[in-house]
Amino acid sequence: MRDRWTRAAASKRGKNGEVGEMRQGRALVVIADDFGMGPGTTQGILDLACRGLVTGSVLMVNSPYAAEAVRAWRTAGCPMELGWHPTLTSDAPVLPAHAVRSLVRPDGKFWTLGRLMKRLFLGRVAAAEIEAELRAQYDRFCDLVGQPPPVVNSHQHVALFQPVGFLMLEVLRSQTRPPYVRRVQEPWRTLWRVPGARLKRWFLSFLGRPLSRLQHQMGFPGNDCLTGITDPRWVTDRRYFLRWLEHAPGDVVELACHPGHHDATLIGRDCKENDGLLERRVNEFARMSDPIFAEACAAAEFELVAPSALSTSPPPAQSYAA
Repeated sequence: MRDRWTRAAASKRGKNGEVGEMRQGRALVVIADDFGMGPGTTQGILDLACRGLVTGSVLMVNSPYAAEAVRAWRTAGCPMELGWHPTLTSDAPVLPAHAVRSLVRPDGKFWTLGRLMKRLFLGRVAAAEIEAELRAQYDRFCDLVGQPPPVVNSHQHVALFQPVGFLMLEVLRSQTRPPYVRRVQEPWRTLWRVPGARLKRWFLSFLGRPLSRLQHQMGFPGNDCLTGITDPRWVTDRRYFLRWLEHAPGDVVELACHPGHHDATLIGRDCKENDGLLERRVNEFARMSDPIFAEACAAAEFELVAPSALSTSPPPAQSYAA
């Protein structure tokens, strides 16, 4: 990945948010997931991005708050790159429920992750319906934002469960400039040295490596190492992000995060009232706001960069729909 990185027209965000030429150093792509899921979540991500601490985020276009989130992003001056968060496990599909019957419950909402996994395993989900919904979500992203997504990763890692990942990449192949696509791959080094959700992280990396190889073969830029996957209780530790930054190998590292302000709109949609997931977003916001986070990035010789910096193609004109 070093050759690709050093050849790329890499950029970094300066003190005033300006984008300039990337100096030598390791690249850290900080991607905040779930933009648009709810107002508090959106605002928390924007607050961090305006301080140069988040370099990209991904929009859940099927959320009832998606259009509002895009307006807030524009009002804030588009402080980070905004990409697409393909979703098959939260809220309702973009297409009518009758068009994607195998993807939805009787009430027209998507199945939960566990139920979707089971249905995929049993062959009870139609690949044609997955592709149709993904294309509809992609088109809605382009309508809302005014350009194709520069960064993509799937909600709750559903792309790791085939055929979802392959179909997602097929949808993205139409882009003139391939987007940065998250590679869910974590080395033994971080699995051993960073505590928290190790079994979950191993399982996701096991599933993610074949898809990561396919993404590379198809020409999608991505990360050498993914960090940040954990369970809610570990995010209360002030050194949570520091451990990742200290031990993550590779020239291009992605930090996946889920920061936000308290957001009651997520209850019943993404979490329960007392399962700790709401607090996790608030805790991640606090961890990233802590001055030691930026200090740790510098100590590990990271430059925070936008996802599009990983592409060797010319950057797209930054024109967004009104």
